Amino acid sequence: MRCPAKPRGFTLIEVLVALVILAISILGIASLMSTTTKYNASGGRLTEATTLIQDRLEILRITPYTMILTTGDVMPGSTGISYGRNWGVAANADDTLKVANVTVNWNDGVNHSVSILSAIAK
Repeated sequence: MRCPAKPRGFTLIEVLVALVILAISILGIASLMSTTTKYNASGGRLTEATTLIQDRLEILRITPYTMILTTGDVMPGSTGISYGRNWGVAANADDTLKVANVTVNWNDGVNHSVSILSAIAK
C-alpha cells in the first residue's frame, strides 16, 4: 500500500494570517511616514527662521554703529508661512558694544519662536 502524497502549498488560514500580519506592518510604516513628513516640514521652517535671523544679523553688522535701531518686519517664507522678525539693540555702559537680539516668530498651527543674541562692536 502506498501512502498518499502530502499536498503542497498553503492553506487558506495560513494565507489569511500572513495577510493580517502584512497589513499591520504596512499600517505601522504609513503612520511612521506621516510623522516623519511632519517633523521634516517643522525642521525646514526652523531652518528658514534661523536663516532669516542670520540675514538680519549680517545687515546689523554692516550698518554703521550709530545707525543701528530697534525695529521689526514681516518676511514671507518659501512655504507660504509669514515670519515676524523683531530685533532689539542695546548698548553697554561705555557704549563700545551693542547687543542685538533677533527673534523670529511664526505660526503653523502652533506658535513658534527662535531667538539669537549677538554682540556688535564699535
